[in-house]
Amino acid sequence: MHVAELTFVDGSSMYPFLNEDKDSTLRRDFFLNYKWSPQEGLERGMVVTLRSPYNPEVVAVKRVVALEGDMVRTKKPYPIPTVRIPQGHVWVEGDGPAGSSLDSNTYGPVSKRLLTGRVTHIVYPLRKFGRVRWWEHESKLVE
Repeated sequence: MHVAELTFVDGSSMYPFLNEDKDSTLRRDFFLNYKWSPQEGLERGMVVTLRSPYNPEVVAVKRVVALEGDMVRTKKPYPIPTVRIPQGHVWVEGDGPAGSSLDSNTYGPVSKRLLTGRVTHIVYPLRKFGRVRWWEHESKLVE
């Protein structure tokens, strides 16, 4: 296993944080994906990579919104308005507009075992080059 890898993100689910030009299929943001113990030391707001609960061949990029024990207000299509995150799970969501992301609002709390890395640095485009400052993200996290 590698400690880190250069990865890119497709689609608009993390817009505008990643892929500001969401309508272009030719432009992607590239980032450093730190893969050492991605399940440990998690904090609300971190951007992570994970294997899709629906298709383990697909790796998704999402923001951690809630940690185990937190109560989170869900969005459609989730069938109930609130859920408490069980032990060993997190709640992840895309930053994009409602309906633009397959995330926990579709598949529910995600086992931490599905987490494959943390987005630590944006590498490209060069104007965004640098450390990901996830803690400064305007919060849509649990109360």
